[in-house]
Amino acid sequence: MATFTVSHIVDGDTFDVAEGWTWNGQRGERIRPTGYDAPELHEFGGLAAKQKLERLILRQVVEVRAAHAIDRGRLVCDVYCNGHNLADYFPEFKT
Repeated sequence: MATFTVSHIVDGDTFDVAEGWTWNGQRGERIRPTGYDAPELHEFGGLAAKQKLERLILRQVVEVRAAHAIDRGRLVCDVYCNGHNLADYFPEFKT
């Protein structure tokens, strides 16, 4: 388990962390949480999803409990905020 401070929200399901992560010999800053798939910014609901994620985690500490893969430079992992899986805050987009 590792904790990171969120430094930037890219969209409703992608964000950057200030300290950066290391996993399986690779490093990066971008994270893609598992469990939900928010619309892209140009799609209906995309901007609202980004704003919701900003209110939840921007400049907050999040917890990464399990990493699964690296996809397009993003660490795909289980992310927790306030003890809850981040996907639980986005039931409308759960996968």
